[in-house]
Amino acid sequence: MTYQETLQYLYDRLPVFHRVGAVAMKSGLHNIIALCEALGNPHTQFKSIHVAGTNGKGSTSHFLSAVLQSAGYKVGLHTSPHLKSYTERFKINGQSAPESEIVEFVAKHQTLIEEIEPSFFEISVALAFDYFAREKVDVGVIEVGLGGRLDSTNIITPDLSVITNISFDHTDLLGDTLAKIAPEKAGIIKPGVPVVISETQAETESVFRQKAFETQSEIVFADQNFQVIRSNLEAGKRVVDIKSINSIIKTYKIDLIGIYQSRNLLGVLQSVEILRQIGYKISEEALRHGLANAALLSQLKGRWQVLQQNPIIVADVAHNYGGLSETLAQIQSYDFNRLHVVMGFVKDKDISGVLQLFPKDAAYYFCAADIPRSLSVADLAALARRIGLNGKEYASVNDALSAAKRQAEKDDFIYVGGSTFVVAEV
Repeated sequence: MTYQETLQYLYDRLPVFHRVGAVAMKSGLHNIIALCEALGNPHTQFKSIHVAGTNGKGSTSHFLSAVLQSAGYKVGLHTSPHLKSYTERFKINGQSAPESEIVEFVAKHQTLIEEIEPSFFEISVALAFDYFAREKVDVGVIEVGLGGRLDSTNIITPDLSVITNISFDHTDLLGDTLAKIAPEKAGIIKPGVPVVISETQAETESVFRQKAFETQSEIVFADQNFQVIRSNLEAGKRVVDIKSINSIIKTYKIDLIGIYQSRNLLGVLQSVEILRQIGYKISEEALRHGLANAALLSQLKGRWQVLQQNPIIVADVAHNYGGLSETLAQIQSYDFNRLHVVMGFVKDKDISGVLQLFPKDAAYYFCAADIPRSLSVADLAALARRIGLNGKEYASVNDALSAAKRQAEKDDFIYVGGSTFVVAEV
């Protein structure tokens, strides 16, 4: 099969969460265990760092990958979902896997795939582990797909676990309170493996501390050791002054410029400190270089990505209440005349609360990404209009963006978001 035929085979044969939602979920870890046993347990053949959380886990994973790469390590990075190409899920030192890797893996293991009948995500995780093991990476940075406890990535025993912000997302699968969601995230905490919690939250702190106590794992809350005292945009980078617990102030430049990245930075700094303690060689120069060039080194897109100026167009993959609260706050920090919002969502989430975050005086361009899981344009427009968000409906994401560009004046602001898959199409 060609690459496109291989990808179509996987889409047709295996349930794909990012396309159809919860019906793609396979309960338990038995499939990924069976897959990896057949592959020779590749996940045991390299060191790893495991990153979970509701918001920030993707950016944190890319930050850590870039820092480790800058320190001279050969770094595998597995994230999901992809924006443009499936190969983005499997990176080594920022380079996506060649398409031939996907073709050859599926061709070699087609019988295994058809015997086990895994989900699309399960075969993707197995492919990542196999690719990283064969390429002999020094360390793999592995982002959790959903939750943590029952996520397919959770068969690794990492050197470090990291849990970022906890917010409401996938509540149908993980729970409808932070106290219910937290145990699912805490499921990545392994016996004797240190864990960094990026952000202290009253509803979740005791859950993480109890789990760490049970597993005898060192637990560190990053924001109890580091504090952001200034965060500004300067010459295309976010410049952040960080005060540590011993009152030392350091300034870091990061090329992921969203305001919320300052919070992710605390977890990254704490993670690097622990990695140094357990034997990783990460100089201050490597840390600074990795942070300042994270998007470039790891090829991360869609995180407060500025697509053009005059009018400014920003795309951001925030898609739940916590993430969109931060994104909309950042929009309001800009000086502009009128806001234009190109928006689309998936249909398996309650977005009524999310829509309340958006200003009523903006111009709205309703659309849907080209996946079965998308909320229909008509349904989105009806929900939005019910709470006073008015705009027009468009047949595609790029039709909506084109209309926004035609309508916007040079001193306006165009925001594209609501769903990772909307941003992917732009």
